[in-house]
Amino acid sequence: MGAVLVSVGASYDRAEAGRTHLSPADVSLIDTLHGWTVHVPGHPDEVPALLRDAVAADGSAYLRLSTLRNARPYGGDGALRVLRDAGPGAPLLVAVGPVLDAALAAVADLGVTVAYTHRPRPFDTAGLRALAGGEVILVEPYLAGTSARVVSAALADRPHRLLALGVGREELRRYGSAEDHTRWHGLDAAGLRRSVDGFLAPAFVPAGY
Repeated sequence: MGAVLVSVGASYDRAEAGRTHLSPADVSLIDTLHGWTVHVPGHPDEVPALLRDAVAADGSAYLRLSTLRNARPYGGDGALRVLRDAGPGAPLLVAVGPVLDAALAAVADLGVTVAYTHRPRPFDTAGLRALAGGEVILVEPYLAGTSARVVSAALADRPHRLLALGVGREELRRYGSAEDHTRWHGLDAAGLRRSVDGFLAPAFVPAGY
């Protein structure tokens, strides 16, 4: 039978409660099930429409909610939405859910196209192929590399490089706040910028140079 599962706080929202309350591999686990839709909204205002659609649909869905959020909601059906267009051939950064604001800040002065989705499954592979050049940066708020196989398969017929960022596989076993863990996993703007710079250098220079 079908099901609609809703969770909140999976990666490290309740970090102050310890490692037993963290579950960054949840999307990877759901991904082992066939035919599930996964939504990772980046703002509370995105949730009601997603939940209504999930309940009305015939299939199964997982809504992964978080106390972390972007400054504003972005609607749509989950197809990749371009929020910053750096032109043909530019590196493409795909941000999933609540990591969008940090990703936008991280590449603010770089010639990088930024696209957003709240639906990593099924991933918008047609949109990816239309937008992607030779470099793709994937930023997910759960286990790093969760969507790497999907992106690599979608671009298997063309040369490309992929940087997959997210929550690290190493168990930090620390308390602290969600913001602390965001920083420790390199998912704040400064951490993302370091990773992007290392991935694109030395062949890439900031826009305007």
